[in-house]
Amino acid sequence: MPKKKKYISQKNDHKLMEIGKLIMRFMNQNQTKLYNYKQISDGIDYKNPRQREMVIQALHKLLANQRIKETEKGKYSINLNITGTLTGTIDFNQSGNAYVTVENLKDDIFVHSKNVKDALQGDKVLIVTYNFKGKKLEGSVLEVLERKRTEFVGTFQLVAHKEFGFVVCDKKTINTDIFIPKGKINGAENGNKVVVKMTEWKPGDKNPEGEIVQVLGNPGEHETEIHSILAEYGLPYEFPEEVERDADKIDRRITDEEAAKRWDMRDVLTFTIDPKDAKDFDDALSMRKLENGNWEVGVHIADVSHYVVPGTILDDEAYERATSVYLVDRVVPMLPEVLSNDVCSLRPNEDKYTFSAVFELNDKAEIQKQWFGRTVIHSDRRFTYEEAQERIETKEGDLQEEINVLDRLAKIMRAERIKDGAITFDRSEVRFNLDENNQPIGVYFKISKDSNHLIEEFMLLANKKVSEFVSLKKGSPNGNTFIYRIHDDPDPAKLEALRDFVSTFGYKMDLANTKKVAESLNTLLKDVKGKGEENMIETLAMRSMSKAVYSTEPIGHYGLGFDYYSHFTSPIRRYPDLLAHRLLQHYLDGGKSPDRNELEEKAKHCSAMERLAADAERDSIKFMQVKFMEKHLGETFTGVISGVAEFGFWVEIPENGAEGLIKLRDLMDDSYTYDKTTHAVYGNRTGNRYQLGDQVQIKVVKANLIQKQLDFKIVE
Repeated sequence: MPKKKKYISQKNDHKLMEIGKLIMRFMNQNQTKLYNYKQISDGIDYKNPRQREMVIQALHKLLANQRIKETEKGKYSINLNITGTLTGTIDFNQSGNAYVTVENLKDDIFVHSKNVKDALQGDKVLIVTYNFKGKKLEGSVLEVLERKRTEFVGTFQLVAHKEFGFVVCDKKTINTDIFIPKGKINGAENGNKVVVKMTEWKPGDKNPEGEIVQVLGNPGEHETEIHSILAEYGLPYEFPEEVERDADKIDRRITDEEAAKRWDMRDVLTFTIDPKDAKDFDDALSMRKLENGNWEVGVHIADVSHYVVPGTILDDEAYERATSVYLVDRVVPMLPEVLSNDVCSLRPNEDKYTFSAVFELNDKAEIQKQWFGRTVIHSDRRFTYEEAQERIETKEGDLQEEINVLDRLAKIMRAERIKDGAITFDRSEVRFNLDENNQPIGVYFKISKDSNHLIEEFMLLANKKVSEFVSLKKGSPNGNTFIYRIHDDPDPAKLEALRDFVSTFGYKMDLANTKKVAESLNTLLKDVKGKGEENMIETLAMRSMSKAVYSTEPIGHYGLGFDYYSHFTSPIRRYPDLLAHRLLQHYLDGGKSPDRNELEEKAKHCSAMERLAADAERDSIKFMQVKFMEKHLGETFTGVISGVAEFGFWVEIPENGAEGLIKLRDLMDDSYTYDKTTHAVYGNRTGNRYQLGDQVQIKVVKANLIQKQLDFKIVE
């Protein structure tokens, strides 16, 4: 078809789609009524002969798509299988099918790949819903209302004598390639990993059109893949020059004038306990014994709010980032290095401004008094977790007495917290030993010990008590606006499924009330330790939990068992903590409660950025695991089945945390059927079973750095 005719055809299709939407809106006003084309034309104000001809064409399209039906000759009605229209967010799976999440609707709505139209992952869409075969509610995309994003990461494929090309997106949930016309290639070479900006998607076109905006390098190379992860999630790895300049201008002096406005605690023993590779120290503990025999314990947090002021470009940048991102080989900080690693870092032998929660505790770890406000401190010593742990275990070394007192108090608080309903998920985290070129040469697991729990308990105490101080007056809610860290109760249906499943292994769960559920989960996690089913049951228990988010609604934190909880202890790396500092000072100064809606928007933004950061961190771990396993191709390992799906199952190697896929089509001994209730696949002829948590022998057969995916094969 000549180009001009093709363009006219596309324009006509687009016009008919627009008329179709108008017709559906008009007919939806009275779904039982029959209309002829003249009534419909009048109803949508398409009255001249040319317009009426377009209405007839649009009606034929709606008939073909089964959106309407011709009940009598020339008379049309809404296809009553259609239930209405809804707006939601679309989420694709790897098969190309999708689900649309609609606010206040319990179940997501399934959309078949043929009905997704031009929607892409995360877009806000308008869908029409209908009862598929009279039973199951399904949807079809009518219109993309808002693009989630327009920039994507992928591999450029040059075709047709360098005239044009396509970008194949890295994420399988992006269900289309992006066409790159001549003049929009911008120096990319065939096979390069690139960032592409989608510029338009014309009605009727199979692919959207785009322009290459950044060449990242060659696929598989370390720097290329790490920068690809950051670009994929829209995470900037450099600060704009003006932000760096703003940070460099900050007055770093500790002045007598400012110190006079604060509680001067520079003469109180203070120290930090952090990972050995930490560069920013945003919390410190102080302690001293009081004359009455009680302990004064100060939780001191870097006073970022003193330096990062609302309305500045420094604050705007921190808000946009909302969180620091911890990839395997680097940190992408929320604040420029001059702040995060210098001015606000509570380094030893330096005076620092802090925001503090100071508690007087008796020997039973009961709070006798508490105080919140701005302080100035001097850190006397920097401990690593390993050094603090050594003092706990050996009772030897400098400050061992003070560390052991804090450890004893922390253990009392932890036991009390668990008794009150906190859930003790204590899963180890995978870490890598890297050489000078950031290549993985070893894998180890970060395991929480007493020294980690010591810091955790005092940070939890500060977070909880700050939240209660702002939110309660004489034990009753006062209505003050604040930013909370909330964790909703688990989904009852998921808990019931977990209870029914673990009962097959002889474990019992009591779901009578919130406290019984927490007790049951803690008992279950304790009872499965060291058992063959430990991995499987721990995984399912984690999946039954809700996700923690930020909100202005204080619904409590289920996992911790707290009614009021906020993040206060890490303002160097989390923007909600910075907001909490500002609000706390506002209330300490006698300020009125600010607008809740504005803060809620900020809470939603911070939650979204936290999810992006977590996904990026997960991708960087997957990449490093695949890179580490490249040198083990062909080797055999004992693994544990960590996930099961219709097309296959995943196996995790316990000694290094690497996870690989075994496709059902590669199991040659039988054809297998997936059973989601038992999290297993069964051989139709042999009865062989592969179930979540089962131990299997596998061979590493493929390591795909670009897809960050390992393929395994079952070894008999």
